[in-house]
Amino acid sequence: MSQKFKEDFLSNKKIDLKKNALDVLEKRYLKKNKNGKVIENPEDLFYRVAQNIAQADKKYDDKADIDALTKEFYNVMFLLDFLPNSPTLMNAGKHLQQLSACFVLPIEDSMDLIFDTLKNTALIHKSGGGTGFSFSRLRPNKDKVSTTSGVSSGPVSFMHVFNAATEAIKQGGARRGANMGILRVDHPDILAFIVSKDKNDSLNNFNISVAITEEFMNALEKTEDYNLYNPRTNAFFGKLNAKTVFNKIVDQAWKNGEPGIIFIDRINEKNPTPDIGAIESTNPCGEQPLLSYESCNLGSINLGHFVKDGDVDWERLEKTIGTAVHFLDNVIDMNNYPIDKIAQVTQSNRKIGLGVMGWADMLLSLGIVYGSEESLSLAEKLMWFVQTKSHGISEELAVKRGAFPNFKKSIYAKGKKIRNATVTTIAPTGTIGIIASASGGIEPIFALVYKRAQCLDNEEMYEVNLQFEKLAKEKGFYSQKLMDKIEEKGSIQEFSEIPEYIRKVFVTSHDISPEDHVRMQAAFQKYTDNAVSKTVNFPHSASRGDVENVYILSYKLGCNGVTVYRDGSRGIQVLNIASKKEEQMLPKEIKSRTRLMKTTGVTFLMYTGCGKMYITINEDDKGVYEVFTQFGKSGGCMSSQTEAIGRLISLALRSGINQNEIISQLKGIRCPLPILAQERGVILSCADAVGKALELYNREKMLPESFSSRKQSADILPINKNNQYTHDFDTNLMGACPQCLECGEMLIFSEGCVVCHGCGYSKCS
Repeated sequence: MSQKFKEDFLSNKKIDLKKNALDVLEKRYLKKNKNGKVIENPEDLFYRVAQNIAQADKKYDDKADIDALTKEFYNVMFLLDFLPNSPTLMNAGKHLQQLSACFVLPIEDSMDLIFDTLKNTALIHKSGGGTGFSFSRLRPNKDKVSTTSGVSSGPVSFMHVFNAATEAIKQGGARRGANMGILRVDHPDILAFIVSKDKNDSLNNFNISVAITEEFMNALEKTEDYNLYNPRTNAFFGKLNAKTVFNKIVDQAWKNGEPGIIFIDRINEKNPTPDIGAIESTNPCGEQPLLSYESCNLGSINLGHFVKDGDVDWERLEKTIGTAVHFLDNVIDMNNYPIDKIAQVTQSNRKIGLGVMGWADMLLSLGIVYGSEESLSLAEKLMWFVQTKSHGISEELAVKRGAFPNFKKSIYAKGKKIRNATVTTIAPTGTIGIIASASGGIEPIFALVYKRAQCLDNEEMYEVNLQFEKLAKEKGFYSQKLMDKIEEKGSIQEFSEIPEYIRKVFVTSHDISPEDHVRMQAAFQKYTDNAVSKTVNFPHSASRGDVENVYILSYKLGCNGVTVYRDGSRGIQVLNIASKKEEQMLPKEIKSRTRLMKTTGVTFLMYTGCGKMYITINEDDKGVYEVFTQFGKSGGCMSSQTEAIGRLISLALRSGINQNEIISQLKGIRCPLPILAQERGVILSCADAVGKALELYNREKMLPESFSSRKQSADILPINKNNQYTHDFDTNLMGACPQCLECGEMLIFSEGCVVCHGCGYSKCS
């Protein structure tokens, strides 16, 4: 295809994008030169992708009109009617050419094979993909290891190994990878797995889910025990009470949203190639069940663009479905797979995942209330349409190109040939949703009015739902004061100045009952080959019983799994209350000891996200009793905050508070700018730095040489051999921090993952 054709084709085309879409494209998608300067525009990007993916047709037809197909693929993206998953947008037509988002790798019960998988994980993460694992084949903790006459450490310990490796590997040189860790509910270590993320700083590079079996659900219904099995021998291992285990899952999910649950037997009932193998795991967001070594490429249709004259524009939607399925099938052939085995298995089954975004936008355009019976009915009708038409296109492709190679071993063997073992998936649409200005997946509107910090200039601006803004101005109730109040409240349900019929339709996530969230997920799942990525949002006041009800309802309604999040649960530090006996031992009045006129101590240089921080620790004859902090440059809010921390620590120390208690309170506190120091490890915040300095002081006092006379070491001043300090910003240390570490926006739980509506960051992608 000539350069002139490209120039003529693009000469009068300009995509209408919002500023935040442009920011995201410039930051993550547009091609850059070696100096980091953007050297393509959005039109160039979509042309690059369209032209590259169209080339696959040559494999099946020497006379294929690649120019015409390039135009077809380009136009569907130009109009923002359909967008493929991020790796395809980022890498198609470039050197990397890795186009898939989802991978599943096996974890076998062998040290050699475990570390083979770890190596493959590194290759996938480096290429920009996310990985899913089932750790269910690993023998339980303290089970025998015949080769060494020792005992095993169990699956959770190996999850920490994979987590640490992920921490060290940046995806495509930009960010950490994402993992899904799954364990069957009948594994002997299931209780340890359920609480493995009890602390918010544990397994940060994993989402975790329990694989629930039918045996377990039957035992739960009868409040009976169920069997555990040792995966090494497949022998009976013992019993647990189903209700006790279920309550533990519910309790942890109520506390911080994890683990999620997947109904593994139900997923395998829909496994299109059961003779090839059982499905044991999903991708990081849970919407794509895959066999070991399978990958899948995804894409989403923007439903908000398919409303015409008060109804769904079924004719144009059908045409777009056809283009999208053709596009995604071509991606399989144009993909540069990171591992040969993945190429082999993926091309044998040719799974694709066509989904939707902008569902809430469509409902608003139609005046239908999200969660109403009308919305649920339309959801089923619409997804039936997408499913039926996409399968029809896949069957047409099979006539022209042949069925997927494992077709004769599939559930389709006695029917029409089909090109793809699976065709539909509803995946998260974080960044592509921002590019398309579409509501996420099948989620309700997150907020009608909110402030967004601009990715490039850090200025705040209002983001107002366009349909709401238009109505507000037409009906005469728009005002800046009202927008401020809505932004603060997060919902319009209590604003009497807004007409009732508008309040009824413009609902946000927390206006919708958890049960209606589940019903919507189930409505789409009914006609989806794979699974549906969605979060069931709870208010902070929700009880454990509320979470339990949603889990049971999701099972009864036919969902493949469910993810829940109780508002604010990840940002709350659970405080332990001392026992009455301990309270009685405390004096009624605590007096701090007097500060000496002259004291000795040491000053540590700690590097934080806010800059160089000097922490001075002084002691008297009774031990450490004082902490001072100072930044390399004086002034500012942060200096005053850390001074306050130092004063309070000093008061606590002089009042007899145990130093280790203070350290435990400070360590682990997170801010939006953690850094990775060479010798220190991760410094999560200024408070974390103070806690680690106190800990380091104690450790240094245990050295043989006197603390006051030792030389400065690299452990005290973390510098490299060239006397330069180097650090790397960590973009995946989410934990309890509610802010995006890339743009500072508040993070939300949506589409089964932690996402940022500011810059499109997703922990799972």
